[in-house]
Amino acid sequence: MKEVIHAQGHENVSAAHASTFEVTTDDYLTPAGDCILGIEADRAPADFDTEFVAACQHADATITATFEADGHRETVTGRGDPDLTFENDRSAVGRTSDYVDDRTVLVGAEFAAEGFDGELVAALAEGADLTVTLTVERGE
Repeated sequence: MKEVIHAQGHENVSAAHASTFEVTTDDYLTPAGDCILGIEADRAPADFDTEFVAACQHADATITATFEADGHRETVTGRGDPDLTFENDRSAVGRTSDYVDDRTVLVGAEFAAEGFDGELVAALAEGADLTVTLTVERGE
């Protein structure tokens, strides 16, 4: 199962955050938003299909986030959690930690914003279109 989000890069994309990455529906980005990789997202966690959400709520689920912009691609793998709610209508956040709030779409991520490929980050800082594909697979 998968969910796709389309967003935009922004001149303030820095991808410097050590524990999270984020895509937001907001139409602005300040330099303080160092985990944000894309703005003006066309969808948020509250828009996701209920079957996708249910699959992500299993502790044995593997959730993969693939970011594509201007010919560059980065994939981050994390896991699901029974506490994931997917209720936020503004932002989707991936976390290296086990912390969960209504914005969280995966926990235990391999890396955060600071681990993203520099060329992808540079393209986003130039305002490139961003496609984020979230996929979930249940463990056996």
